Amino acid sequence: MARNKNKRNIQQREYLPWIEKYRPRKLEEIAAQKHVVSTLKGCMMSANLTHLLFYGPPGTGKTSTILALARQLYGPTLFKSRVLELNASDERGINVVRTKIKNFAQYTVNKGAEAKAAGFKCPPYKIIILDEADSMTRDAQTALRRTMEKYSNITRFCLICNYVSRIIAPVASRCSKFRFQPLSKECMLSKLREIGAAESLKFGEGDSKGSVDSVLNELVAMSGGDMRKSITLMQSASLMKGKGEDITLRDVHSIAVRIPREIIEEHIVKACLSSTFGAVNDTAHFVIAEGYPVAMIMPLLLDFLMDADAKHFTNLAKAEIALRIAEADKKMVDGASEFLQLLSVMSCIFEQANKK
Repeated sequence: MARNKNKRNIQQREYLPWIEKYRPRKLEEIAAQKHVVSTLKGCMMSANLTHLLFYGPPGTGKTSTILALARQLYGPTLFKSRVLELNASDERGINVVRTKIKNFAQYTVNKGAEAKAAGFKCPPYKIIILDEADSMTRDAQTALRRTMEKYSNITRFCLICNYVSRIIAPVASRCSKFRFQPLSKECMLSKLREIGAAESLKFGEGDSKGSVDSVLNELVAMSGGDMRKSITLMQSASLMKGKGEDITLRDVHSIAVRIPREIIEEHIVKACLSSTFGAVNDTAHFVIAEGYPVAMIMPLLLDFLMDADAKHFTNLAKAEIALRIAEADKKMVDGASEFLQLLSVMSCIFEQANKK
């Protein structure tokens, strides 16, 4: 019976999203965050946790860390009954604090003799995980403060948020705070290579559109330190390809709706530096026909122009172009035509480049 159950669990894991399939199960598997992991390991050995407050950018391992800690404390049998996880998808008003959270927090747990016999600490308290706690209303946080204080002997709270400043002071002062930093490039590359090897992925081999390192580096660059985003992008890119086919830079750009740099350099800027306005008009039509979002082109165009050679644009010219880009961006937010705003910005660049 147990063998069939384990086989079924393995089959179910095969169809999980990769961010869940490869989510760390132990504290030792948490990427980076050495200070946080070492501190929590000490707490786990003594099985004496305080209320916790994890904060930092998304995709840095906050939720994975507390779930891994809870699994190592309670084991697979008691995990579901001892841990309550609420996310932003749940209603997070004061009524939830007064009902669902309070009802779970107030009941006393048993000693968990079976889990202790299996080698787990199984402390005599439960854990309530409030993910994205900074989205809770101020009234809900005020009600939560009283619940944390009243039931602290049998319930521990772990609050997870991106912005610690949005947690009211009475709640934050009751918690041990842990800051999660964006993951390093080397750490993310190592994890992506590990997942790629486990899924038998190929990256750009035999294709001039990028090597293994260039594809993985692009995934890391686009995620900005968010491991969850990079893994999701890699899985999405793999779904575009057949079994055994290479994942290229073009696939990654397509999935992430990333504007290729050659569109900026070889089309837009080249047309603006030409001597005829017809090239500018034709290029604007081409960009729109290809389906590239103009709102994403504007910041890339600004970055490129700020680094452009001074022989093409003076500082005054760059200021004029930056002002036109800002105006175009505001107009697009208000619902203006993408084509007209792109043409307006390209016309400004054309004008500044051809000034005598």
